[in-house]
Amino acid sequence: MLLENKIAIVTGGTRGIGYAIVREFLKEGATVVLCGSRQETVDKALSSLKAENAAWQVEGACPSLTDYAAVKAAFDAVEKKYGRIDILVNNAGVSASEKIGDYTAEMFQKTMDLNVTAVFNCTRAVVDGMKERHSGVILNTSSMVSRYAQPGGVAYPTSKFAVNGMTLALARELGPDGIRVNAVAPGITKTDMVAALPEQMIAPLIAQIPLRRIGEPEDIANAFVFLASDKASYISGQVLGVDGLARS
Repeated sequence: MLLENKIAIVTGGTRGIGYAIVREFLKEGATVVLCGSRQETVDKALSSLKAENAAWQVEGACPSLTDYAAVKAAFDAVEKKYGRIDILVNNAGVSASEKIGDYTAEMFQKTMDLNVTAVFNCTRAVVDGMKERHSGVILNTSSMVSRYAQPGGVAYPTSKFAVNGMTLALARELGPDGIRVNAVAPGITKTDMVAALPEQMIAPLIAQIPLRRIGEPEDIANAFVFLASDKASYISGQVLGVDGLARS
């Protein structure tokens, strides 16, 4: 198993791509702490995972990711219990589609807080322990729009451009400490939101993708598994597109 005996934290791990990441990590032998925004959704995800395999080592937490003190306390509890944190996946985020004239400063800031500040807070909370052990993997969820933008919701591609920049900067800074930092940029993926779209909206999206299908959450999760594993031990500072060569 690629992640046997690894201790991982996955934010935004209760549904969609995050849930798929948690599930694939568990299948590869990791112990996972999944983070969600509410205890209710955390408990639901844990129940579903345990129903699938009672032997999986998984637990949950729901700190406010925009509150550094709350994140630090939650992550310190994980490190105290397991002795270390090997892998951090910064997956929590929010999208947006409003046109610039309909945007408010508060709406813009909310997207930036969860998609950028939370990544900073979570990374800051684990990095000292990783430095002490001269070992660690930090993986960030970017997006295809960080490369190709989108016609609306300007805060979302802006935030993901920032995630890419943070990924590259931290890879350079933390590499000498034995810490690898990478990002995965998913394309259109069959999450609950996309699956609910009518066929007449999905078909034109698929037509733009050379592989002629949209991604499954497992397609994205498998990229995270690879980058988290020792198979990727010489890969850092990369933003891996997993989009079927999609274009926004």
